[in-house]
Amino acid sequence: MTTILQSKDYSGKAVLYMAMELSNAKWKLGFSNGSRDRSMTIAAGDWKVLSRQIDLAKEKLHLPEDCPVICCYEAGRDGFWIHRMLEEEIGITNLIFDSSSIEVNRRKRRAKTDKVDVRALLRLLQRYLNGERKAVSVVQIPTPDEEDQRRFNRERERLIKEHSAHIARIKSLLIQHGVRTPIGRNFPEWLETIGDGLGNELGPNLKTELVREYERLQLVKRQIGELQQEQKRRIKPEQPPRTH
Repeated sequence: MTTILQSKDYSGKAVLYMAMELSNAKWKLGFSNGSRDRSMTIAAGDWKVLSRQIDLAKEKLHLPEDCPVICCYEAGRDGFWIHRMLEEEIGITNLIFDSSSIEVNRRKRRAKTDKVDVRALLRLLQRYLNGERKAVSVVQIPTPDEEDQRRFNRERERLIKEHSAHIARIKSLLIQHGVRTPIGRNFPEWLETIGDGLGNELGPNLKTELVREYERLQLVKRQIGELQQEQKRRIKPEQPPRTH
């Protein structure tokens, strides 16, 4: 769908421009015919109301009932399910804008969680569709299978980070008490045999915290191993059947 849009110029044509500002509880909708705007807020996920608002926007903005609707929203944690719902169930074209490509006021540092308001998204959508292809980057929509594969890779990356964080936490706790011994397989038993940098026994709460951290480390290691085995299984070529 994105490829088709990039070959068209909607300037001067009857188009309902639509933008969505998404949040957990509410969706703010913005509509424009290119010269007049209309906006309202609906409950998140209320698709019946959304469809009615699209029809009402065409009426209020004096657009034909059969005019194309081009929608956009900013990429975020909602993923791609809303995009698929808009295109497959509502029957409108949708673009997802890459957040990092959206222009912001240089004087105002934009936090990762800051959202572009719906009117700004509308203006950006119109600029993009009217030929300013460098105004914003459009996210390439993966297939459901591609999206699922990404989940596998992202989980592995997250577990590796957690693994490093647990090791760093254990080492930090030990160093605070003058202990710099590498973490071994018998770590819980080893804790009972050592003292701190002054030769005193480690405190019971410290040892309990270290053991819990070590147990979390072992869980992450096991899960990483399971993912590695699954990855090998997926890429292993099928063996041809034996002939007798």
